Amino acid sequence: MNRRTFLTSTGAIGAAATLGRAATIKSSNSISQSGQGAKFSMKFAPHFGMFRHHAGDDHIAQLEFAADVGFTAWEDNGMAGRSTEDQKKLASAMDRLGLEMGVFVLNMGTAWGPSFSRNNADDREKFLDEARKAVEVAKRVNAQWTTVVLGTREPRLDLSYQTSYAVDMLRRACDILEPSGLTMVLEPLNPRDHPNMLLAEMGHAYEICRAVDSPSCKILDDLYHQQITEGNLIPNIDRAWDEIAYFQIGDNPGRREPTTGEINYHNVFKHIKSKGFAGIMGMEHGLSVGGKEGEVKLIEAYRSCDPGT
Repeated sequence: MNRRTFLTSTGAIGAAATLGRAATIKSSNSISQSGQGAKFSMKFAPHFGMFRHHAGDDHIAQLEFAADVGFTAWEDNGMAGRSTEDQKKLASAMDRLGLEMGVFVLNMGTAWGPSFSRNNADDREKFLDEARKAVEVAKRVNAQWTTVVLGTREPRLDLSYQTSYAVDMLRRACDILEPSGLTMVLEPLNPRDHPNMLLAEMGHAYEICRAVDSPSCKILDDLYHQQITEGNLIPNIDRAWDEIAYFQIGDNPGRREPTTGEINYHNVFKHIKSKGFAGIMGMEHGLSVGGKEGEVKLIEAYRSCDPGT
């Protein structure tokens, strides 16, 4: 089978070679759209588990399935927690399949407390140690971006002080990241799902990145979070454009695939592409329907919103 050909008739979707064995993957539904196996025009990036009903639990098989149906990128928040051996195996498979590695989370240990907001030396050193480790992970998996969450607010301090403390920590991290070319992308999180976070709004993220003033500190614009926090997606994209390095996707309500909620992803994707964005669009969401049917629906949703198809 030509790996880039996705059969448009009912039946076999493709043959994916797993570690040491061949597995035939069949769809329970017909995906009849013309060109279904062609590459997407944007670097939409699924994650592990998203195609397990078609590809099984084997991670290599999931990567192969994603490549078969036209995806050209992948992201894995938990990559830093995988063994060195697994990181190398996954990186080798992605390279073979033409899948570009997206984000992994840099600071799993400092993301959810007041780590950036209280000017604490132990917090700072822990984060900088995570940054050093992230550089090594990025080298093994060919990653250019790593997610940083700025933790919670300190209720007894003015926000201006907390912002300044965060800027100082991020500048120190940039001294570690810049020589390797690794970029941390700061993710604002919505206050409904994640109350009391230091970073929730695009304008605040823009302010921080401008203050840090480094190519290794940019914004991750998660459109699901921003629809809840602020809406006004396209104007905020335009205002923060120079500091945005990465996007993530999820419709609202429900944090499911595009076309299931209120966001007009066809227009949003078209706008982002028209601005010349060539980076990764992480698919950080669930599926609205279970089983193989839901995975087919997912692929079709991205086909319908892809501005190049």
